Amino acid sequence: MTVLIRLGLGLGLGFVVLAPIVVGFVYEKSFDLNTLLNVFVLSMIWMGFCGVFSSLLNYMLPRKRAVAGEVVDDDSDNTGTSSIKKHRISTSGAGTETTVNNNNSDISLGNNSGDDNHSGGGSEVELQIMALGDGNPPDIDEDLHSRQLAVYGRETMRRLFASNVLVSGLQGLGAEIAKNLILAGVKSVTLHDEGTVELWDMSSNFIFSENDVGKNRALASVQKLQELNNAVVISTLTTKLTAEHLSDFQAVVFTDTSFEKAIEFNDYCHSHQPPIAFIKAEVRGLFGSVFCDFGPEFTVFDVDGEEPHTGIIASISNDNPALVSCVDDERLEFQDGDLVVFSEVHGMTELNDGKPRKIKNARPYSFTLEDDTTNFGAYEKGGIVTQVKQPKVLNFKPLREALSDPGDFLLSDFSKFDRPPLLHLAFQALDRFISELKRFPVAGSEEDAQKLISICSSINESMGDGKLEDINPKLLRHFAFGARAVLNPMAAMFGGIVGQEVVKACSGKFHPLFQFFYFDSVESLPAEAPDSSDFKPLNSRYDAQISVFGSKLQKKLEDAVVFMVGSGALGCEFLKNVALMGVSCGNQGKLTITDDDVIEKSNLSRQFLFRDWNIGQAKSTVAASAAQTINPRLHVEALQNRVGPETENVFDDAFWENLSVVINALDNVNARLYVDQRCLYFQKPLLESGTLGAKCNTQMVIPHLTENYGASRDPPEKQAPMCTVHSFPHNIDHCLTWARSEFEGLLEKTPAEVNAFLSNPTEYASAMRNAGDAQARDNLERVLECLERERCETFQDCITWARLRFEDYFVNRVKQLIFTFPEDAATSTGAPFWSAPKRFPRPLQFLAADPGHLYFVMAASILRAETFGIPVPDWAKHPKKLVEAVDKVIVPEFQPQTNVKIETDEKATSLSTASIDDAAVINELIAKIEQSQKSLPPGFRMKPVQFEKDDDTNYHMDLIAGLANMRARNYSIPEVDKLKAKFIAGRIIPAIATSTAMATGLVCLELYKVLDGGHKLEDYRNTFANLALPLFSMAEPVPPKVVKHRDMRWTVWDRWIIKDNPTLRELLQWLREKGLNAYSISCGSCLLYNSMFPRHRERMEKKVVDLAQEVAKVELPPYRRHIDVVVACEDDEDNDIDIPQISIYFR
Repeated sequence: MTVLIRLGLGLGLGFVVLAPIVVGFVYEKSFDLNTLLNVFVLSMIWMGFCGVFSSLLNYMLPRKRAVAGEVVDDDSDNTGTSSIKKHRISTSGAGTETTVNNNNSDISLGNNSGDDNHSGGGSEVELQIMALGDGNPPDIDEDLHSRQLAVYGRETMRRLFASNVLVSGLQGLGAEIAKNLILAGVKSVTLHDEGTVELWDMSSNFIFSENDVGKNRALASVQKLQELNNAVVISTLTTKLTAEHLSDFQAVVFTDTSFEKAIEFNDYCHSHQPPIAFIKAEVRGLFGSVFCDFGPEFTVFDVDGEEPHTGIIASISNDNPALVSCVDDERLEFQDGDLVVFSEVHGMTELNDGKPRKIKNARPYSFTLEDDTTNFGAYEKGGIVTQVKQPKVLNFKPLREALSDPGDFLLSDFSKFDRPPLLHLAFQALDRFISELKRFPVAGSEEDAQKLISICSSINESMGDGKLEDINPKLLRHFAFGARAVLNPMAAMFGGIVGQEVVKACSGKFHPLFQFFYFDSVESLPAEAPDSSDFKPLNSRYDAQISVFGSKLQKKLEDAVVFMVGSGALGCEFLKNVALMGVSCGNQGKLTITDDDVIEKSNLSRQFLFRDWNIGQAKSTVAASAAQTINPRLHVEALQNRVGPETENVFDDAFWENLSVVINALDNVNARLYVDQRCLYFQKPLLESGTLGAKCNTQMVIPHLTENYGASRDPPEKQAPMCTVHSFPHNIDHCLTWARSEFEGLLEKTPAEVNAFLSNPTEYASAMRNAGDAQARDNLERVLECLERERCETFQDCITWARLRFEDYFVNRVKQLIFTFPEDAATSTGAPFWSAPKRFPRPLQFLAADPGHLYFVMAASILRAETFGIPVPDWAKHPKKLVEAVDKVIVPEFQPQTNVKIETDEKATSLSTASIDDAAVINELIAKIEQSQKSLPPGFRMKPVQFEKDDDTNYHMDLIAGLANMRARNYSIPEVDKLKAKFIAGRIIPAIATSTAMATGLVCLELYKVLDGGHKLEDYRNTFANLALPLFSMAEPVPPKVVKHRDMRWTVWDRWIIKDNPTLRELLQWLREKGLNAYSISCGSCLLYNSMFPRHRERMEKKVVDLAQEVAKVELPPYRRHIDVVVACEDDEDNDIDIPQISIYFR
């Protein structure tokens, strides 16, 4: 319709203006050929103008995309919401299509099966949305969604892209849910809210500003939510919602509706064909609830999202039941009842039929089959066993039935196992309270609290056999006081949970919450109960929070001095949370955030404070500025420093001593350990968290109450032996590890070595001679190759190099390997050499017609050209011309050699072998390199290529995927696509917005406790959660280990401080008075004193700080006021005593 309007207006205006002129020419007396030509030229000019004008109208006419609160509608619908029709995962047929505006493109319905670009263009596009598995869904922007793709996979993402979701209620919880869904990339989100923005909303809703007060919540939300993802259609509904509206959606979420209306809507959704996923979620103060109903029969395609487990078979018995043993390379993760399939089994080939078989008696390295293999062929060798993941069908009950028969509740905290049934009553009682009084209970009102307790008691009495013995009036009192408030940490936590449930409903990925989940964090309340007057509103943006915690805690939050380390996904969420909570927003408060990273496109799918126009800018600066937009009162300083020993001049003693709390938002263990040690040293609380896909964990590190972060560590990841990676791979991970190593060696390290030599040949040669080892010899050989034998001057040279590399990697090396170790080779014990997990390889034969072979040559030659600064001709990317260039390459014949050593020792750490004549070889190589240097053009330098996984135009991942897949073909290992290769070789950490939001919400619930002070160990909670299962496991933190000596006790948190700059003798005497005999004192890695060394007694009268400067060469900049020494002590019975670190102050 818009196209027709534009065309009509353009042509109509053209006719109005042009017609009188043409008529004038026609009636002029001197009408001739020139006149005719003039008319023709004028017509052409005017038609061109009409075309431009028509195009301009494209921007002048109203758009279908909802902006600034406009409603998306189509020609036939004026109900206030977009006309979006059904598509549902539980149906097998195709769903109907929908009119959508995608990135300001006019999109019309049709049956076009061509490719659709999900990220939009600027032209008319025909879009067809089919049921799951049908049609051609929109393309996935892998640069943007790479971390999310690593969690969900392409199929789930495509289902999300075809899903329409309604979010009703745009207070804090609704805003968080909408944010997470928009970042995930659903097709459309419709925002419904009939209410207006109040100052009260500012405590929990990051979208609103104080200028929005009085506006409709949904309309005030559109613009900022749209900025999160332009590919998602966002529309609004501001009128009363009816059940008929719900037919437009795959999932509907209600965050602020009565049970009466919820039951009405749920009944409609449950009985609809196909069913509509229904979620009711509420956050009331420190209490929250979720109810899910995805229909009478909902199919979960993947219950946990984990990769199917596999094992490499060592033997299979001819028995009933058959015993299957696997190699002890890795523990099996199978469980009794799992279904598995077999492949590549030699001898007992009957098992290779692809039929799923059930297992039992699962052990770490074996299991039995519920099959009789007595009459099968005898097992010879080989074989892979792979878990088969089965779909699961869930039968949800509607809310009407589930309220009276809730079934099992999902527990989060086993210390509160009796809490969910009580909260089930409490939320129903609150609903009845609001229904009767038309308002929420007033914070601090004992009368309202008693009224709610009375209603709850009445409901409990009517439950018959399900009646609770104790309804816990004290807990219900807290529930009543905070019932009106939506707190930001609770909204963040439940926004993550509910957002994930919507993804499950739309995709069938992960197990849904079945069906009720209740949670509370009453431990977050102040340790000292506030007076009822403390809950009174102050007409501030924090009134909702004050109604729960009181104004005294609010003041503590505002005056807090906080250090936040990292401003990525966790950091963005934390900044939003603390800004809404009012942390560091007072006159005494300050938040310092640091991050040395810059914004990349892949960050935008979950680091929601960033926009595409921020790409390349400093994360901390942009995030801090965005947080101040959320709350202009936030006092924040953004730095770009990495936190570590090298920046202790920035983050000095005075900085750490002044802090109230440290919040880690890091993505690596080493940085976490450093911050942990600093917090331990300065006795500062540390709030730690992390995510991995749908999993998240939080850890509270509280001075003197809990153990520190470094007290317990995960076991290190198992690394494949070097010989396995280089010669005997048996999975694609080995191939990709090798490919990444070769990439860096060829394109980064070797060019860097060349440049190091060319920059200072004399110094480089001297360094190599001094090293005199196999590594130095290898470095020189690679430099010589680059400058002489494999030097490239034209792009044809690069193609030759790439083609010969193919031959070397995938033909010659394999021929040499199988020549050295033939298929029938045996070990020194007589066992077959090529036994599991080793796979016997086959050399490839280069075929220009094979796209994988040709693409490898193209990527390798382009990157080789880049290192030599050679322009890449356009024809390099055209297969025919590339084949012609490859055909020119002369490939020499290869002959395997005897006496070639191939490393087979799994404990070997280097493939380089030392030789007695290394020194002579090194001298010879240096001479050759110096000779080849003379033929180089003046100023010649190579350009090292640093691996960058997130740029799909740079050919880095193309080469790595090509290297890995060709090697996989050698060893008959299944190949992977470029995206999967990127996940593994790029070591991409799977990440989604929902688990990040949940983790930060949980941490901020602990932040209330930390800044309040006075809480006991049992009040704090560490959490592990897996939103895929879903699983929530909360527990008290572990206390620190206590050391006792005489009447003294200390933990890792204690640090002994000695002032007045003591001498060594005075330090030893100070320890003796505590019954401790020091026999060793060190500073850093240097020994200042040891009782076994007589000469050390001469140091007795020296100041300890002087000894540190003299012996340990400690530098003492002006900001440094003390040194730290480690003392080894014994008691009088010669028992070693671990004492705290000692700090000696000299200023």
